Amino acid sequence: MAFDLKEFGVEPAGLDAVRPFAVEGLDVRGRSLVLGPVIDDILSRHQYPEPVSRLLAEAIVLTCLLGTALKFQGRFTLQTQTDGPVSMLVVDFSSPDAVRACASFDEEQVAAAVAQGNLKPHDLLGRGHLAMTIDQGQHMQRYQGLVELDGISLEEVARRYFARSEQIPTEIRMAVGELLTPGSSEGANRRWIAGGMMVQFLPAAPERMRQPDLDPGDAPEGAGAHDLEEDDAWAEARALVETVKDDELVDPDLSVEHLLFRLFHERGVRLYDAQVVADKCRCSRDRVEGILSSFAAEEIDSMREGDKVVVTCEFCSARYEFDAER
Repeated sequence: MAFDLKEFGVEPAGLDAVRPFAVEGLDVRGRSLVLGPVIDDILSRHQYPEPVSRLLAEAIVLTCLLGTALKFQGRFTLQTQTDGPVSMLVVDFSSPDAVRACASFDEEQVAAAVAQGNLKPHDLLGRGHLAMTIDQGQHMQRYQGLVELDGISLEEVARRYFARSEQIPTEIRMAVGELLTPGSSEGANRRWIAGGMMVQFLPAAPERMRQPDLDPGDAPEGAGAHDLEEDDAWAEARALVETVKDDELVDPDLSVEHLLFRLFHERGVRLYDAQVVADKCRCSRDRVEGILSSFAAEEIDSMREGDKVVVTCEFCSARYEFDAER
């Protein structure tokens, strides 16, 4: 059903903005976004192989969904360390709106994975862990949650993280795509786009959030996990989100508001102010110089290019040159 959002006094969030929402009839809250220029700028800057770019894009979407939920000035960092072709992903979100990202990978292993068609996230990541870190700034304790990566998608990572660390039932969908610039030939002038939606079950009565036990592991022989019936409201919300198709998440002509209406119009969906996301790096000449001051002479020498010490930011590719004799 087509309708004009402005008739309801709502400005579309558009690209590069997170739209928080609530479906009070189902006791769920959520966030949805479509990243356009931000994701394209980050991935185009790095020029990673396509499978690496797609994996990093998913990590950026997940980080933006979670990072924009911070209620204070701080940082949310998502980082993987694994034994797969893509050994590390790092996405750093600084509230209220700055995101930056980079990846480390083995070119030969990635090329082999492409040749063999092993392009799913678990093929590229392998085994290891994913860390989500919340840093509230000086004089405040950092919080870090770890999730084992053992052949699961980043979507499943988010589900497990909230189930184990926060005991909050969570459903998430993410997708990454490429668009052709109008008038360009196929294979030329492509630009990246990515989208995601996350919903969480947050009823007023905490006991309604009960979930089945985790695998009993080394519990006594014969012990089993409790089989709890899923709350009807959460079952409905989760089932609706599962109907979202990848092309709906990355369609630049389908606003997140229209998608939310398609899913939840029968229950009613409340929209909150959109939160813009920007491609910003925290590096600076003074910051880099401060880091260099803590390096040993041998480390400084390894960065020399002629009479200059050269440092390139892994996130934004900014190049900083310093006099080697200083």
